[in-house]
Amino acid sequence: MMPADTNDLGRIKHLLLAVGSAHVTGVPLPASLSSTAGPGAGKGGSVFFSDGVSRVRLTLDENSPVHIENFGDSAVLTFDGPEGPVSVDGFVEKTGCHCPKQAYITINEGCIFSCRYCNVQNQDKHTKTPDEIVSLIKDACSRDTIECISLTSGVVGTMKEEDERLFAILEKIRVFGLPIGVSVYPTPGLSARLFEHGVSEVKFNLETATEKLFAEMCPGLDRNVLRDSLKEAVGFFGKNRVYTNIILGLGESKAEMKQCIMQCLENGIIPIIRPLTPSAELFDYPRPSAADILGFAEFLQSELPRFGLDPSKARTMCAKCMGCDLTPMTDLHAGEVAA
Repeated sequence: MMPADTNDLGRIKHLLLAVGSAHVTGVPLPASLSSTAGPGAGKGGSVFFSDGVSRVRLTLDENSPVHIENFGDSAVLTFDGPEGPVSVDGFVEKTGCHCPKQAYITINEGCIFSCRYCNVQNQDKHTKTPDEIVSLIKDACSRDTIECISLTSGVVGTMKEEDERLFAILEKIRVFGLPIGVSVYPTPGLSARLFEHGVSEVKFNLETATEKLFAEMCPGLDRNVLRDSLKEAVGFFGKNRVYTNIILGLGESKAEMKQCIMQCLENGIIPIIRPLTPSAELFDYPRPSAADILGFAEFLQSELPRFGLDPSKARTMCAKCMGCDLTPMTDLHAGEVAA
């Protein structure tokens, strides 16, 4: 076994996200680890590794340079870092539904839109009924300690149909008494209705750092709608309750990414800087470098306090999970950042 060092997971997570995968040996993982949401949707599964403070989600790949030896109650992650062998003690986390401690559920598993980085449009367009979603939440609660419910969805019908489907589900899942987060393509006035229905947080994804990239990557969608909906949402949900994903690695410059981050913060929106998982039409794009992943996370962390924003206060969705992103206030405070 590689010798252990003093690195904890937060210090090396940017290196792991730049790889994006792991191979797991030892105690077998649960058979069903595939996901219909997030990075790697539709692929063969993923593993969540944690040291109790930070968490990272890695796609399962037998050829990955990252190795996780799973002992059941504990695990050891090892790989050759830029400064030599790295070993981190931790454990493989159970997943409630899609990620640990959450029932994170995709309503529509397909989509009529064709964002170039997304594989969801190539999946079967199955739509879960409200009763199916209640059943999934109950099942998740039986397997893990569920702290929240998070809903996301592709678009398979008209926007009005999607909204009504969502609200029918919200009526059904109130009985669980858990914080609810919603991440969908918004329509005018949606935030007000979500707030009235007791939703805790929303995440409407701007996806790209610039308008130009959005037009190239997300044909048929309107970034102005997303931007206006995010601003509107802050008025209803308040501080630390409105989020947006910005994908890192689509061709934006460093200056463009920083400008996008600042525009979000100035409007009370917390951006989640999501390293690109090459997929769909962008399967041959490189993953973002560890240096870029770390650099933008540090920039975001340095600016958040100026606006009184803190993603560690998230109650639902991606900012609570932290598996796919280097998260300010948590990962960067989990230990001294590695060079």
